[in-house]
Amino acid sequence: MLSGLASLRSRHTFHDLSAVLFRMEASCLELALEGERLCKVGDYSGGVSFFEAAIQVGTEDLQVLSAIYSQLGNAYFHLHDYTKALEFHHHDLTLTRTMGDLLGEAKASGNLGNTLKALGRFDEAVVFCQRHLDISRDAGDKVGQARALYNFGNVYHAKGKSTSRNDSEPGCFPEEVTTALKKAAEYYEANLCIVKELGDRAALGRTCGNLGNTQYLLGNFRSAVASHQQRLLIAKEFGDRAAERRAYCNLGNAYIFLGEFEKAAEHYKRALQLARQLKDRAVEAQACYSLGNTYTLLQDYERAIDYHLKHLIIAQDLNDRIGEGRACWSLGNAHTALGNHDQAMHFAERHLEISKETGDRSGELTARLNVSDLQMVLGLSYSTNNSVLSENKEIDYNLHGARPRMSRRHSMENLELMKLTPDKLNRVSADMLGDEGFFDLLSRFQGNRMDDQRCSLQEGRARKATATSSSSSSTSSSPPTNLKKSFSESAVSPGQEAFLGALASAQGRRLEDQRGVGTLPGLRSLQPSQSCGSRQAVLNQLMASDDASEPDDQFFDMLVKCQSSRLNDQRCAPPSAPVRGPTVPDEDFFSLILRSQAKRMDEQRVTLPSVH
Repeated sequence: MLSGLASLRSRHTFHDLSAVLFRMEASCLELALEGERLCKVGDYSGGVSFFEAAIQVGTEDLQVLSAIYSQLGNAYFHLHDYTKALEFHHHDLTLTRTMGDLLGEAKASGNLGNTLKALGRFDEAVVFCQRHLDISRDAGDKVGQARALYNFGNVYHAKGKSTSRNDSEPGCFPEEVTTALKKAAEYYEANLCIVKELGDRAALGRTCGNLGNTQYLLGNFRSAVASHQQRLLIAKEFGDRAAERRAYCNLGNAYIFLGEFEKAAEHYKRALQLARQLKDRAVEAQACYSLGNTYTLLQDYERAIDYHLKHLIIAQDLNDRIGEGRACWSLGNAHTALGNHDQAMHFAERHLEISKETGDRSGELTARLNVSDLQMVLGLSYSTNNSVLSENKEIDYNLHGARPRMSRRHSMENLELMKLTPDKLNRVSADMLGDEGFFDLLSRFQGNRMDDQRCSLQEGRARKATATSSSSSSTSSSPPTNLKKSFSESAVSPGQEAFLGALASAQGRRLEDQRGVGTLPGLRSLQPSQSCGSRQAVLNQLMASDDASEPDDQFFDMLVKCQSSRLNDQRCAPPSAPVRGPTVPDEDFFSLILRSQAKRMDEQRVTLPSVH
């Protein structure tokens, strides 16, 4: 269905339709074909324009319309307009079910699952992924099964990542997150069995990459390495340098947590080379940042400074203030480790300035601590710089959910480098408003809404004037009975009359929108003399489906599963993840660096002899 518009056009040349209808049909197909061509070359905005134009022209062929819905939904998905994508994939599902096209229904269900996943509605996404899988299994469609299993894995993978805490390390997530990630791994492994059987190397590579990422999050770093090495092999086989770069980066991340820092550095360097070949400066900066962190773990601070400076330059070129701030923080730490306190102070103050500018409260707290520490080391007075620790008193720590570590360090021997690491952004409490204030605000808001929905009708006008007014304003969209009664019982001003007329028209349109066929844009009705038997039967089925009083059991089963997630949807969403700049990778290894530095400090302590 997704690529069959050309064959549908050739089939339409044999339709026994009137010349006018044929010209309209050809125009719809030509528009759709141009939209399909533009989407294939990555011009999704242009594709949307042509698909929307095709819908405006309309068609009576349900297969053509289904293909347009599907491709239009996919185009909106690529443009990240998931609400519109959901709308057209729903239209596609309605149409395919009406036509009895099970394979089309399976594809539409898969598209809906992907879109709902992107919207964060994971429980609903699971329902449609299951429908996709069930139909594919019943039809013996191996390709469809593989796609459904892959989509299932993606849903649980995304669910696990979305509910995980930002400050948690791989392998240390709550049970809910771990359960979702384990399910994702199971579905990816089931997918691998089928794509290996089908000999689909490209699909095999994609699944290996996702499975490696899932195993990484579960803390199974050796398994992650094995999957990413397979992904790397297939990426090289296809000459996919972007996938090759991602594989090298993911391998570097896994080797970091295995403690094999030299191997990690080797893989990050390969990722950096590929990023430069691809001329992707943001990704190049990410590789430099990862290399800087790796050399920090290796205690090679000179190299760390070199890579962090490269990251800083690119972040400045790309106007990535968040990345620039993170680079300044890293450079300050590295210079502190080398005893370059003046340089360290320069970068610590820049970090503080940028944190204030970007609203990074956690970064600001950390920068203040760093500046204060360096002032003590350099023998500066606390009052000689604006970035003094005493200003911390102005910060409400309760807003961040936890107090920062305020331990002081009074000498270079006790200066733990990575204690300067900024913590992950803390959550802002949702209890800013008390319950009483919230309900009072809600009551007043709802009261205003009720008042807004009332319309005061002036009384005292003559019935004759009212009758004349109401008769002259009657249109094809006649007002409901209760509105007619209001017209006849009381007089209205011209302004009120216009308002009531508009309201009546709007209500009429709402009734039309609730009818099944009216909700399918682009479906052109046929005259009885022009209808084909099978197609007219399908249209009749569409009309009849609106009056069906008893949906089947399958409908209720899906409804119950979807409704079960509505309560969760109504709960307050957790605070959004900290904003990352385009030059900062997901993996900062902050906690790992902290532990590494703490271990070094422990190793420097002298064990007191035991007393006998």
